[in-house]
Amino acid sequence: MDTGKRQNDMKRPLRATFAIAMARLGAMAGDSVVVAAACMAAFALRLDFNEPAFGWSAMWHSCVSVCVVHILALLAFGCYRSSWRSVKWKDLPRFLAATALSCAILLALRISMPNPAFAHLRPPYSITAIVFFLATPALVVARLAWKIYWTGRRREAELIERAELRFDNSAAARFLVGKTVLVTGAGGSIGSEIVRQVAGAGAGRIIMVERCENALYEIDREMRGKGFQDRIVPIMADVGNASRMEGVFEKFAPEVVLHAAACKHVPMVELNPEEGFLNNVTATRTLAEICRRRGVRRFVLISTDKAVNPVSEMGKTKREAEKAVMALNSESEMTADGATGFCAVRFGNVFGSSGSVVPLFREQIAKGGPVTVTHPEMRRYFMTVQEAVSLVLQAASRRENAIFTLDMGESVRITDLAEGMIRQAGYLPYVDIPIVFTGIRPGEKLFEELDVSEKSCYRTDMAKIYITKTFA
Repeated sequence: MDTGKRQNDMKRPLRATFAIAMARLGAMAGDSVVVAAACMAAFALRLDFNEPAFGWSAMWHSCVSVCVVHILALLAFGCYRSSWRSVKWKDLPRFLAATALSCAILLALRISMPNPAFAHLRPPYSITAIVFFLATPALVVARLAWKIYWTGRRREAELIERAELRFDNSAAARFLVGKTVLVTGAGGSIGSEIVRQVAGAGAGRIIMVERCENALYEIDREMRGKGFQDRIVPIMADVGNASRMEGVFEKFAPEVVLHAAACKHVPMVELNPEEGFLNNVTATRTLAEICRRRGVRRFVLISTDKAVNPVSEMGKTKREAEKAVMALNSESEMTADGATGFCAVRFGNVFGSSGSVVPLFREQIAKGGPVTVTHPEMRRYFMTVQEAVSLVLQAASRRENAIFTLDMGESVRITDLAEGMIRQAGYLPYVDIPIVFTGIRPGEKLFEELDVSEKSCYRTDMAKIYITKTFA
């Protein structure tokens, strides 16, 4: 089988074809109920809830005829090309045209079969007119109500298929209260949440280091709006600039450094490995060495599960950053007064962060698709931003100089995530929004590796938080 044929087969799996068929049958069944209800309401209104002259049986059969005609007209105008949940007010003309055609067909049946003996096949003129005015808005309103119901059923974060982990951060708060905390990458999705939670924990001063001007402006504006203007210091700087960072440390003397700044996008680092190494390894080593010389109490590197047996350039750079940081512990013993404790935390994909697939899927769904997934069986570990920051704060407040990992449960199939997000947006996958499989990109693995078994990790006194056994 050639590559093009294989990719076409991947675009619509067998279960998707089945889902399309069932969705259309379900839509037809739903429309039949709506039209039948409109027909019965028309008879009730026209006859003041009395039995028709041609009898109840003929009336029921007449309603069946009305339903069949409407379903065929809706089919003719393409009203089943999309699901109930994807309807918009702009679709009203299409439904209006379909019900108008139905009305014309029913009137033609009435004219061609005037004999009351055919009452079971065609409704009276007045009933046809009333059904038109009842069924047209009802067909659209039913779809809109269904869309609203489905859109509000679940939060996106529930798609990681496990309960969000909650941690007791009281010890972390006691550790941070009154301290000067420096956060790198403070304008990013992770860094900005770290800033928020560190501020909420009572840190005396927060040095927000970010090289992107707009990102720094946004987090600075937000924190000032929350009343933290006296406790935040926005610093636009590159953490790899040693002289600049020496000046920052000289002026503000941070006691805790939470290092979130990094190149995180696998495809970009794959195409720009030198910059990835410079930012993820060299800059991290520079910052960590400054922390050691300046007697910073705790340094936390934010790493990734891609550092485990890495194949991508990004994963390799993060693994090297881990080694560089952990090596400094031999030069800076925790037992010595003023010594720095170095540790790292490994994240999975942080749900909704700028580096995850979630914002991409949102954008693609908003545009009507297609949603692009690299491979049908691609799987990733996910954590919420709250879990991620809690892990950082826990690591900061503990004494172990180690690499911390969160047990994130089972990995999530990216195809399932895409399908779930499409459904939450009120559409049906493969029906309203196509999913296209584009092929694995350079540096990607089908499965990330997360081993929290006794073979690879030690348990801590915090549930679901583990320490890796080796740094090699």
